[in-house]
Amino acid sequence: MADEPLHVLEAGGVRFVRIEWCDNANVIRAKAIHTTMLPHFMRHGVGISAGMMGVPVMFDAVMPDSGLGPVGEVRLIPDWATLTPLPYAPGHARVLGDMVLNDKPWAYCPRDFLKRMIAEAAKAGFEIGAAFENEFYLLRAGLNGIEPVDETIFAQVLAMDISRAVIDDIAESLRAQEIPVEAYYPESGPGQHEMPVRYTTALGAADRQIAFRETVHAVAMRHGLKASFLPKIFADKAGSGCHMHLSLWRGEQNLVADANGSWRLSPLVQSFIAGILANLPALMALTTPSTNSYRRIRPHCWSGAYRCWGLDNRECPVRVPTNPAGPGPSNFELKTSDASANPYLALGAVLAAGLDGVRRRLNLGEPVDVDPGNLSDAERHKRGIAPLPTSLGEAIEQFSSNSVLPAALGMPLAQAYLAVRWAEWQALKDAVLADEVKLLLQRY
Repeated sequence: MADEPLHVLEAGGVRFVRIEWCDNANVIRAKAIHTTMLPHFMRHGVGISAGMMGVPVMFDAVMPDSGLGPVGEVRLIPDWATLTPLPYAPGHARVLGDMVLNDKPWAYCPRDFLKRMIAEAAKAGFEIGAAFENEFYLLRAGLNGIEPVDETIFAQVLAMDISRAVIDDIAESLRAQEIPVEAYYPESGPGQHEMPVRYTTALGAADRQIAFRETVHAVAMRHGLKASFLPKIFADKAGSGCHMHLSLWRGEQNLVADANGSWRLSPLVQSFIAGILANLPALMALTTPSTNSYRRIRPHCWSGAYRCWGLDNRECPVRVPTNPAGPGPSNFELKTSDASANPYLALGAVLAAGLDGVRRRLNLGEPVDVDPGNLSDAERHKRGIAPLPTSLGEAIEQFSSNSVLPAALGMPLAQAYLAVRWAEWQALKDAVLADEVKLLLQRY
C-alpha cells in the first residue's frame, strides 16, 4: 500500500480502518487502527491471539481440543486490495486480513484455505465463479419480543413498500462498496428479503459475503431495526438459506454447458457436481454448521433434505437452473447452505468436494424430477436418494469419517474447526428454539 491511499482515506474523513477476520464460528471480528497510525501497521498488520480460532459462538473461551490456547500470536495482514470506506459507518473503512505466522500463511487461516482450493482448481485447469444468495429477516421489537416488520407473503408488493427505505439504503451501501446488486424481492417469510448480488471470483464472492452481512446488519440498525441471517428464527415461518451459485471457467469460457452432454452439462461439471453430492453429508458440517441450521433443513421446505440433484428442482440440494436461450445451463446452485457458515471454509470445502469428483471422474447419476420427500423409502433407495444429516451432530460424525474434506483443510484447521463446532453442538443440542435464537440472532 503506497502513501496515496492514506491521503485518500484522510481526505475522505476516515479515522479508523477495521482489519477484519472471520473465525471458525463464523463471527466477523476486527481490530481498528487509527489512520494516523497506519504507516506503522501497513506491512505487519495487527497481532491477534492464536487462540481466537478455537473460540465457539457461545462465549470467548478457547476450546481445549482445538490444539490452540493462550500462548502464541499471529499477524493479521491487511489485503489492501479489499480496502473500502464504509458508507454506513462514516469515518470507518474495512480491509480484510490474512493470518500469517513467521511470514507464511498460518495453517488455521480460513481465507488462505480458500486460496489453496482455488489454486488446486487452477492446477486442474479451471477457475471458479461464485455468488452467495442471502435470505434475511428484518425485525423490530414487539410486545412479545422480536417480530417481523410485516405480515406479507412471497414477492408481495406491499412488503417492498413497507421496507423500501431500508432496502434502498442497503442496496446503495452495497453499490458504494462496488458490490453489484442484481435484484431484490420479498421472500416467503413475513419480513424476509432476498437481494442477490453479481457473481465474481471465488475469493471475491467470500469477501463480498462478509461485506454483505455487515452492511445489512448496520443499515438495519440505522433504521431502528434488527436484521438476522439466522437459518430458523420462527418455528412456523420460512427459514433463511444462503445458497451458493457456482460456475466453472477457463479464461472467458464458461465450462458448465455442453450442448452435446447429458442434460446439456459438460462432463467436467457433471463430475464436479457428483463430487459435491458424494461428500455432501460431511460437507454440511461446513455449509450448514449451526445447531439452528437443521431446523431449516426439512422435507418439503425447498432446503434440500435428501442427497440428489435436479433440473430446476428446488427440493434438491443441488439445483441446475435450465437456460433455454443458451447451449445449456450457465451455473448450478447448492441450496444446503446458510449464513451461519464461514464463507471461506464453506466455499473452499465445496471446491474440495467438487475437485474430488473431477479427480475420480465420478458419474453424476440421473436428475430427480419430483419432490423426493413424496417418494417411498423403497423408491428413494432404488433411485439412490438418501436422507441428509438431520442434526449438526450427525454432520460432524460424517465430516470426521470423511477422507476428503479434513485432508483439504489440513489437520490443524480441521481439528480446531471440529473442536469449535463440537462444543457448540454439546452446548446447544438440547436448547429450545427461543433460547437458540436469543443467543444466535445477532451473531448471524
